[in-house]
Amino acid sequence: MNRIEVAKLSKLPEKLGMSLKVGEHDIALFKLSNGKIKAVENRCPHKGGVLAQGMVSGEYVFCPMHDWKICTDSGEAQGPDMGCVKTYKVEVQEEKVYLCL
Repeated sequence: MNRIEVAKLSKLPEKLGMSLKVGEHDIALFKLSNGKIKAVENRCPHKGGVLAQGMVSGEYVFCPMHDWKICTDSGEAQGPDMGCVKTYKVEVQEEKVYLCL
């Protein structure tokens, strides 16, 4: 497993996404209102909307194209919609945010 530093915790805006390109991975990074940091594939399973541009509410991000509700923990679209995005493990250590690939 590769552990790559991708951000400083203090620089992450709360409830807003940040787009990252790490190798061939296009990732949306979020700092939730509860302080958790989540990373998911930056592409909605419906029509490919950029999830980093979506609205964040609780543990969910809403696709900016068609308002699909995606769980940032599991990557699952919420019913009645169906689909899933890849999730990535994130670690925070000494104000540094690491993505685990």
